Amino acid sequence: MAANKDDAEAAAVFKALADSTRRRVLEDLSKGELGAGELASRFPISGPSVSRHLAVLKAAGLVTERRSANRVLYSLVSDRLATHVGEFLAIVCPERAPAPRQGKKKTKAAQKSPGRGKHKAPAAITGPRPPTEAPAHRDGTAPGPVSATV
Repeated sequence: MAANKDDAEAAAVFKALADSTRRRVLEDLSKGELGAGELASRFPISGPSVSRHLAVLKAAGLVTERRSANRVLYSLVSDRLATHVGEFLAIVCPERAPAPRQGKKKTKAAQKSPGRGKHKAPAAITGPRPPTEAPAHRDGTAPGPVSATV
């Protein structure tokens, strides 16, 4: 049953992403919380149409709404979007998919080396490099090993 619920949730997310207006709403909300009227003014469609798009996004769990006095404010739920799209990419093209998000917990490697960014500095090369095979000559003969000392 859990798999069916997960499938239904993923289907709702991808259904919501299928429409270009809804994708633009998500893009606009990625910059911060917006009111319903402000969102509606950004589109060449009626206010009720924007409301229907927001209802689809809310049902998919991609946006939340909160009331502030007489305004309705919408926010992006980026973790839910990243989770569903990331899981799909991991299945379809695992060699290109980003690593799954682990929440706020630091990995053991990150805990051991604080202050390091995403990119590691290259390791220093010590001593001469081992000999490597050079490409074949144009006449088809193979050259011997080449020493690449630095």
